[in-house]
Amino acid sequence: MIAALGLILRRELRLALRQAGESATVVLFFILAALLFPLGVGPSPATLARIAPGVLWATALLAAMLSFERLFQPDFEDGSLEQLALSPAPLEGLVLAKALAHWLTAAAPLIVAAPVLGVMLNLPAEGFVPLIAGMALGTPAISLIGAVGAALTLGARRGGVLLALLVIPLVIPVLIFGAAAVEAAIGGFPVRAHLTALGGISLGALVLGPWAAGAALRQALAE
Repeated sequence: MIAALGLILRRELRLALRQAGESATVVLFFILAALLFPLGVGPSPATLARIAPGVLWATALLAAMLSFERLFQPDFEDGSLEQLALSPAPLEGLVLAKALAHWLTAAAPLIVAAPVLGVMLNLPAEGFVPLIAGMALGTPAISLIGAVGAALTLGARRGGVLLALLVIPLVIPVLIFGAAAVEAAIGGFPVRAHLTALGGISLGALVLGPWAAGAALRQALAE
């Protein structure tokens, strides 16, 4: 079973490399969306420093959502998903492999780009480590929750709209604790509780997400 999951993960990574433009689009959206805020609120360093944590986390969340719809849809349309469902590996393992591939190709580049944007938004130096640590702990939950949403909306008309309506409320806690960790560090307060909460959310998503998405995929394939 582990070997089968490894094969699925390698397949997903190869497909992502062949379609590198999608990952580039996610990062480009992240950069452009974050850079729009100085144009809207003004170039005041104090204002930018105050809004930087929330801006970085909110734009990272929206950027990651761009690729959720294509987690299962291409495989569903060409029949590959049915073949994968018939393989020895459980659908829960397929979900986990796809979520990991999504994190490696979409979320991880956002973690790399976030400090650069932090400099552009005048983020105080104390906020960079919590920003990176928080994104490393919180983005796995975003990928896993996105996989659940993608499975639930598989084959639905206007699935992208439904996906956003399902996923955004569920990932709001990640946004809240992630931004709060950066703001706490800037204010000189402990950040351990916020980072622990982010890790707990990701752990909960790791336990529950694959099972929920697997059940949704079975329902979609049965229709």
